[in-house]
Amino acid sequence: MTELSYPAAGVLFIVGLKGLTSPRTARRGNQLAAIGMLLATIVVVVDLIAEDAAMAWGIVVAGVVVGGAIGAVLAIRIKMTSMPELVAAFNGFGGGASAFVAAEIIVTTNGNLPNETAATTALSLIIGALTLTGSFIAFGKLQGLITGRPVSIGGASTNGVVASVAVVLGVTAVITGDPFVYWAAALVAAVLGVVVVLGIGGADMPVAISLLNSMSGVAAAMAGFVINNQALIVGGALVGAAGMILTLEMSVAMNRSIGNILFSGFGGGSPAEDIGTKPVRAATPDDAAIALGYATRVIVVPGYGLAVAQAQHAVRDLANALEARGVEVLYAIHPVAGRMPGHMNVLLAEADIPYDKLLDLDQANPLFSQTDVVLIVGANDVVNPAAKTDPDSPIFGMPVLNVEDAKTAIVVKRSLSPGFAGIDNPLFYEDTTLMFFADAKKAIESTTAALANI
Repeated sequence: MTELSYPAAGVLFIVGLKGLTSPRTARRGNQLAAIGMLLATIVVVVDLIAEDAAMAWGIVVAGVVVGGAIGAVLAIRIKMTSMPELVAAFNGFGGGASAFVAAEIIVTTNGNLPNETAATTALSLIIGALTLTGSFIAFGKLQGLITGRPVSIGGASTNGVVASVAVVLGVTAVITGDPFVYWAAALVAAVLGVVVVLGIGGADMPVAISLLNSMSGVAAAMAGFVINNQALIVGGALVGAAGMILTLEMSVAMNRSIGNILFSGFGGGSPAEDIGTKPVRAATPDDAAIALGYATRVIVVPGYGLAVAQAQHAVRDLANALEARGVEVLYAIHPVAGRMPGHMNVLLAEADIPYDKLLDLDQANPLFSQTDVVLIVGANDVVNPAAKTDPDSPIFGMPVLNVEDAKTAIVVKRSLSPGFAGIDNPLFYEDTTLMFFADAKKAIESTTAALANI
């Protein structure tokens, strides 16, 4: 039964992951992967019963019940704006769980392990500890408990030294089997997680979360080798590979290397002194309603400001009102918009916006020149034309949405303050740009109301 159940769980993981490649099949894919995890958990419990009938089952059952209840409550009650924080926390818990599996093996064997088991144990412990601390630093940054700006502690050279020490201690632990060396390696890895993620700015946090997700999967796969659990090996390998592929895709979307994202302190500079001093064309709800109401095509560009204001439902209502007038409404989503991979897609899906109206960067850019109005809701760096025109800009070379090609751009933003990159956006000062200074939800709602009177 065990030999059949673990491969079956692995197949469900793979089919579930395949389902996540399309928004239309994502829900079913998620359900299939969850069934696979449930199957794997049941088989583990059955195996434990077979091996040790005297085990403290009260603790096992209590762990399953309490953990399941916490997961259910979080899934039901968490706000979509807090989803990046939740993902970061899940990454941390995953890494911590793997580290504790490795620690338990070290304690029970006093470090006397075969070389191959010792190697996977060290990897699970070190990668798990790094993921645990790094993920919760990311959680603190996203939650606002820690500044979102890069905090450099010695720079890339210091990080390199700390990483080298962790590797040396890990190799030494495998060779000597000394438990204290294992603990020292875990401690150094935990410190490395803190200093690396502290040095990453808010603009790069989506990539950091994706990388930490990948590392949590690798740690889990190593833990699977330690305890000889096929489902854990397969599931961890899938998470590790998928997370790394996504990390590389996002780094390509930003036209930067992984090393530059992790160690450059991007966004750490002080904003230019002239930000907010140049003249702009301010808009009112009536101005926005007139421009949108008489358009043929409108493309909405969502950003983190939309998430903060919880404006996705208001945007849907505005789109419905425009479509009732015969206006075509589409949505352009940059790969790194928001605070986690796919953040904007998740928010718009929550508002029941049709998937076929969501365009990626390559699909949207050719359409902007044929668009009457671009409505930018809380986005900044991903629509900054300086990425194409200013070689001195820190984001030069990053692919951005070509919103300046549209006839009119309406930017909904609280102020002229810079985005995560900490740089000014010349789009705001263009003659074809209208700046609508307001909370995103209130701005969209007032525009919808004004549209009804046109």
